[in-house]
Amino acid sequence: MSIVKTDTPVSRPTGVGRIFQLLRDGEPRTRAELATVTGQARSTIAARIDQLMSSGLVAPAGDAGSTGGRPPVTFAFNPGSRVVLAVDLGATHAHLAVTDLASQVLAERSATISIADGPDAVLGWVADAGAELVAEAGRPLTDLASVGMGLPGPVEHSTGRPINPPIMPGWDDVDVPGILSARFDAPVLVDNDVNVMALGEHRAAWPDVADLLFVKVATGIGAGLISDGALRRGAQGAAGDIGHIAVHSAADVPCRCGNTGCVEAVAGGRAIARALAESGLDATDGTDVVALVRSGDVVASQAVRQAGRDLGTVLAATVSLLNPSVIVVGGQVAEAGDHLLAGIREVVYQRSLPLATQHLRIVTSQTGRRAGVLGASAMAIDHVLSAEAIDAVVG
Repeated sequence: MSIVKTDTPVSRPTGVGRIFQLLRDGEPRTRAELATVTGQARSTIAARIDQLMSSGLVAPAGDAGSTGGRPPVTFAFNPGSRVVLAVDLGATHAHLAVTDLASQVLAERSATISIADGPDAVLGWVADAGAELVAEAGRPLTDLASVGMGLPGPVEHSTGRPINPPIMPGWDDVDVPGILSARFDAPVLVDNDVNVMALGEHRAAWPDVADLLFVKVATGIGAGLISDGALRRGAQGAAGDIGHIAVHSAADVPCRCGNTGCVEAVAGGRAIARALAESGLDATDGTDVVALVRSGDVVASQAVRQAGRDLGTVLAATVSLLNPSVIVVGGQVAEAGDHLLAGIREVVYQRSLPLATQHLRIVTSQTGRRAGVLGASAMAIDHVLSAEAIDAVVG
């Protein structure tokens, strides 16, 4: 048997940030265990642990089992050392939460807002409500490690600036991170709301699924893509904008984006409500649609199922292109029950190739209305707890 030699060194954790990544899973470890995994000297590991303990990010976690003599002390990640503010903004709603560094919700609130009121009004409210919520969680603002936010429009993730958002007048190229970081003295991460929801659903409910598509059906329609275990945003952050794909059923129906024939124009919450109002029912938005379906209204139930079929024509194409193993449907209209899912399944399983749908699951969101804040929390945490960030602050 021949042995192939290589000059490529084995990559092992070296700095304090890399040592911390080994502890982020919450599993207590001894200095000796960390030394074995990293190949570093016990004295180096002891120094790294002391640094992390001084920051509060790591704390003693009790004694390990002893095989004779004094049992060694174990150390583990301390997620309660800091908090993050998570913000999920939609066209007409806001959901805020304060979480610890493991995305456990400590305090939260929801409110009705209009994103069309503009950045000054909306971000001013977010800053005030966010500060109140941190206090409600029993923490000072100095404990705030970062802020994560989802916005209902295209966002250039590298800068956090909305780019030509169709339903957000006055928001184009606004420095959202700059405005909020000035109020909170903490880094601010901003992304499209559906990307954030996809991240939240993936982390909380489907951590072992590598390929997942999250579809939000609310006032608008959008999707977030998890591929090979990571969120994929596309070249300019516009990946997943499926609401503005044209469908035959929409024909010449005008869409708020300025085009005609978009699936959102017939399957979005407001579009369904408009169709129901034309048939004589009292409906103005997705909330009314859900209420009608839950009350047993046959016309509303049929309308939601048809919306599912219309959306299914778009999702059938995405299944063929992306081959996800799970499609998660969330958002306000998804709360109408099985009617939306039934329409989606009917078309997707009919029009997609058997190989792509052989093990495909199409399900409703398990995180519900928390998907956005859980994803915003995860995004903010990943930033401040990265190896590079820990090296910069602790190292």
